[in-house]
Amino acid sequence: MAKEEKTGILLETGTNEFEIVEFLIGNVHYGINVAKVREVITRTAVTEMPQAHPYIDGIFTLRGKAIPLVNLPRCLNVDTERPPRNIIVTEINNYDFAFLVNQVNRIHRVSWRNMEPAPEVGDQSRVVGIVKMPDRIILLLDFETIIAEIAPEINEKLTTVDEATEEVKLSREDIHIVCAEDSPLLRGVLISTMKAAGYVNIRDFINGQEAWDYLDRIAENEDGLDHRVDLIISDIEMPQMDGHRLLKQVRNDPRMTHIPFVLFSSLISEELRRKGDQLGASGQITKPEINELINLIDDLVLNKG
Repeated sequence: MAKEEKTGILLETGTNEFEIVEFLIGNVHYGINVAKVREVITRTAVTEMPQAHPYIDGIFTLRGKAIPLVNLPRCLNVDTERPPRNIIVTEINNYDFAFLVNQVNRIHRVSWRNMEPAPEVGDQSRVVGIVKMPDRIILLLDFETIIAEIAPEINEKLTTVDEATEEVKLSREDIHIVCAEDSPLLRGVLISTMKAAGYVNIRDFINGQEAWDYLDRIAENEDGLDHRVDLIISDIEMPQMDGHRLLKQVRNDPRMTHIPFVLFSSLISEELRRKGDQLGASGQITKPEINELINLIDDLVLNKG
């Protein structure tokens, strides 16, 4: 399934639908958003790298790029009877990573409303949600968290911000931000970093639906939005309601269409950037570039006039 062979990936803008590649690790069905997948190939030879992370089998070359191969069964601590035979090549957060899996099955188109949060059973930090199929459950893996474990410089980018003057920090304290991000790890890091930079008034939500319910509720009160929401930040890939659908809802509502809306996501590809522009995003920043995000927020709410 090479990238140029995929069809129907860029769904109608704001429909709250997405497509997943289903694959197997042992006997468990997992999924990854098609938008993160460059292509799927059969298993290939790799070159071992000294002192590489334990999850890394080595590197291989594909279309002129050297790509690290993550042994996903080892990462998930799964012993498999059958040898893995497929590799999923991804581009996430501007990083190229490949993941070794037992078998790639097929592509499914589903609604984000049909994706539910993972049950709180054991350590679910690597599972962002579940999709219920008629005869099985597909676990959606948090590939950003896995990559961050392997490449800690990603977290450094998410926690390191340029020093600001006390005057700037004080002005940021008056700004009220609504943030939608489903990953508990990334949401916590993002909010703590922004608060350290001076943006202390943040209401955070675990998906677009909860953020929309909040916006809709306070908009019923006179001047409610003007006093409590100056800017919205949203991930794209979230259960119940994705960031594109949330953006479409905001832009179609006369009560809040004027509010700056920033997409902060690992899915800011060229195609999806056009999609966000069509919906009216005020800006789009690729994770984990927190400095770019804060500079954009400053421009949208502090330096606008």
